[in-house]
Amino acid sequence: MFWDIMSQYGLIISIIMMVISLIISANCKATFSRYSKKMAANGLTGADAAQRILSAYGVNDVTIQHISGNLTDNYNPKDKTLNLSDSVYASSSIAAIGVAAHECGHAIQHNVGFLPNKIRSALVPGANIGSRFGPYVAIIGLSMMAYLDSSASEGSLGETIFFVGIVMFSLAVLFYLVTLPVELDASRRALQIMRKDGLLQGAELSGARKVLSAAAMTYIAAAASAIVTLLRLMSYGKRRR
Repeated sequence: MFWDIMSQYGLIISIIMMVISLIISANCKATFSRYSKKMAANGLTGADAAQRILSAYGVNDVTIQHISGNLTDNYNPKDKTLNLSDSVYASSSIAAIGVAAHECGHAIQHNVGFLPNKIRSALVPGANIGSRFGPYVAIIGLSMMAYLDSSASEGSLGETIFFVGIVMFSLAVLFYLVTLPVELDASRRALQIMRKDGLLQGAELSGARKVLSAAAMTYIAAAASAIVTLLRLMSYGKRRR
């Protein structure tokens, strides 16, 4: 019954998820833009806040860098760099400090050996390949299953190729799922640090929470969309068999 529903209505569900993801992404950008216009009372820039947080929590081997773009902020565990974008690095806004604190949360996770973060890092190579090529490999397998006799060697090869595509894309889905606790924990750490260390207080802290919550929703939407895509592919494969 479930697979029949996914087979018949999977495309509609995917379109709905796409629309929801676009709405969530637009809300994230709007929320960030709103609180980018509200300056923090302490006058700290995103880079200042990041340096203060890293020093306070004993993370002394991370370099803070300025990178181009908007909302391109990230922590790179390979070279231990905390990269802050144009709208965060030199900005004293509530949004900038919130995002900088969030990226510091990732640096702290790496420093303390946060298990989900280790798992996510291990999944990165397979997830990158799986997200790019997995669905296409599965579709090629489905095409072979559809147009060739399943009892023939070509049909069996089609099933094998389909299975390989599903496994490849499953790694990407697993990556999205593991990303959720990593991102949520980084935001939790960021909010605790900002409150405890007095970087933001009251309405400012509430604004930073809204920015981080809006960003978290984008990860949830991405994971949900990936799951729907995987289930659609699996339902088509089940029907072909």
